[in-house]
Amino acid sequence: MPRNIPHSSKKQNTVRINAGEWRSRLLKFPDAEGLRPTPERVRQTVFNWLGQDMTGLSCLDLFAGTGVMGFEALSRNARSAVLVEKTSAVYKAILDNKATLKADAAQVFNTDALNFLSQNRQLFDVVFLDPPYHQGWLAKVLPLLPAHLNPDGFVYAEAEYEIQPDEVWQVVKQSKAGNVFYHLLKLRQD
Repeated sequence: MPRNIPHSSKKQNTVRINAGEWRSRLLKFPDAEGLRPTPERVRQTVFNWLGQDMTGLSCLDLFAGTGVMGFEALSRNARSAVLVEKTSAVYKAILDNKATLKADAAQVFNTDALNFLSQNRQLFDVVFLDPPYHQGWLAKVLPLLPAHLNPDGFVYAEAEYEIQPDEVWQVVKQSKAGNVFYHLLKLRQD
């Protein structure tokens, strides 16, 4: 006689923090449409670009998803990280991970990126952008970020295409992993 094994439609996935205080700790997250954690190799490159030690920096993870970029920054001594996630189940997973890690320097908001930017006036040293693809989010968000970025701050952006420099943004570094283009942007100073 076959046993009935309960099938959970909310599969738990994990992603590992690379370095710092919480090195090798796993973050759990549910299946959600469009949710794709930044690959470990890409995160290692990004934090090589930014510098392994994030001491004193304030970070914004605007499309937080798993929250791994914000938690990775905190693990590397960032002063604070704000994680913004619109999807309720994913937001709840971030809160659970925050509690598990005792990440008191993390603030988590359950809202959309545009709502957050319209209501928040805080300046950040690093902004992580990994929005859902094929929805035009970078075109909507990048023009708003200068008001939220310290003059010497950086924006890390993932996209399904290569971001070109323009009159506002310079592309400091860029690379590609599979179908993912990733970039380090800085405000033009000229």
